[in-house]
Order: sequence, then C-alpha cells, then structure tokens
Amino acid sequence: MNFMKRLFDFYLDASIHVALAVVSLVKVTTFFFNVELDGHLMYFVFFGTIVNYNFIKYGVEAKKYLLVGNRYHKNIQFFSFVCFALTCYHGWFLSMDTWLILSILAALTGFYALPVLPRARNLRSLGGLKILVVALVWSGITVVLPMVGTHKVLVWDVWVEVVQRILLVLVLLIPFEIRDLAYDEPELKTIPQRIGVMRTKVFGAFLVLMFFILTYFKDVISESELIAKGVLFLVLGGLMFVTKRNQSKYFSSFWVEAIPLFWCGLIWVLVYLF
Repeated sequence: MNFMKRLFDFYLDASIHVALAVVSLVKVTTFFFNVELDGHLMYFVFFGTIVNYNFIKYGVEAKKYLLVGNRYHKNIQFFSFVCFALTCYHGWFLSMDTWLILSILAALTGFYALPVLPRARNLRSLGGLKILVVALVWSGITVVLPMVGTHKVLVWDVWVEVVQRILLVLVLLIPFEIRDLAYDEPELKTIPQRIGVMRTKVFGAFLVLMFFILTYFKDVISESELIAKGVLFLVLGGLMFVTKRNQSKYFSSFWVEAIPLFWCGLIWVLVYLF
C-alpha cells in the first residue's frame, strides 16, 4: 500500500498527470476539427510539459535545479532529464511552422518563470496576470499548435475554440488559487486575495457560462461537440460549487486536473456514437 501511494505521489509530483491533461486537450482539438495529428507532436507535448512543469515547480535557478540533495527530488530530476532527451528527439521531426508557434509559447513560459520585470521576480509573482499567462500557453499548445502542425488554416471556429480553451483553463486554475491562499504572500494579489473566495467562485461560474455560450458562436457545431461541452459546463459548474479553501490533499492536484482526461474520454465515446 505504501509503495502504491509513493508511486501515485510520484505520478503527480513528476507532472505526469498534468502532462496527460494537456495531451487530452490536444486530442480534444483533433476530435473537434477532424484532424490527424503526427505522433511526434503528441509525444513532444507530453514530455515537454513534464520538463517545463518540473522546471518551474522545483527551481528556475540552474544551481537550485541541478544541485538537488533530496533523494525523492533527485528521482524526479532524473526522470525530467530523460523526458528532456525524449522531447528533443521528437522535436527534431517537427516543422518550422510548429517551431515558430513553440518559440512564442516558450517566450511566454519564460516570462512566467524567469525574472524579467524590474519590480517583480517573474510573472508568477503577479497574481492575476499569472493565471492568464498559463491559460494563454495552454490554449496555444492545445489548440493552435495541433492546427498549425497539421497545416490547417486558423479559421473563425479555431479562434473561438482558443477563447473557450482560455476560459476552461482559467476555471480549472481557480481551485488551485483558492487552495494556495494559505501559502501565497499577500503582495501576490491573486484573485481570491483581491475579491475573496465566494466572489472568486461566482466569477468562475460566470466564466463557465461564457465558455458554453461561445459554442454557439461557431460556424460549424457537431452534435457530439455540443453534448460534450454541455456536460463539461455542468462539471465545471459543479466544480465551482464544491471548491473550498480547505481542500483534501488530492482535490486539485488529481481530481481537478483529471477533468480534461474525463472530457477527452467522453468526446471519444461521443465521436464514435455519432
């Protein structure tokens, strides 16, 4: 039992779970726009997400990231280096257009993690802006990247999906923002710090509503997409209702991040039903 718990904790702490969430959203895009994605891009996104998240979580300073004393973190570090090698391998096969988008997203990620502003350590230290940057990067990776990678034109429906994905990620980040109230410094001025937990949840519910309404702004809406987004609308609304400040250990880190996996599985079933 202890071994399984340690394995499960490693699965979460090494960012494997969040990488599967990102890949799930990439797969959702391929379902909605009926495109076949190159396997190298999928693997690149998966392993690259692990590398980036572990780098951000366990130290953006080279000395802190390379010189690790804790055995558990050493294991995560070694795993990250293996994932970095696999990221480089699969990245070799990507097109120049794909790398152009990746360079823009990498710059945003760098602004998020590294000290680039004179009065802030990084964009992570600017509470409200922090989650917007994360949402922009996730939407770029999970919507724009697969479309560019399959040489598709970025038509109106794609941009609507980009906005919906931004709203989705913002909603998914709210439980983390509320959870971290106990640890965030007051000067971060995160959304819950600014307006309180209850108003943050109401704000999240408004974002959920906007997410669903935007579906009808698309030129082409399949029945499976409408049902899938309707179900997600209910799930996200329920998430805002049950989110609280004192969360269980795995509420955000596992259950919230599992929502994209659930959504992807639901869409896969609906696509084959319809």
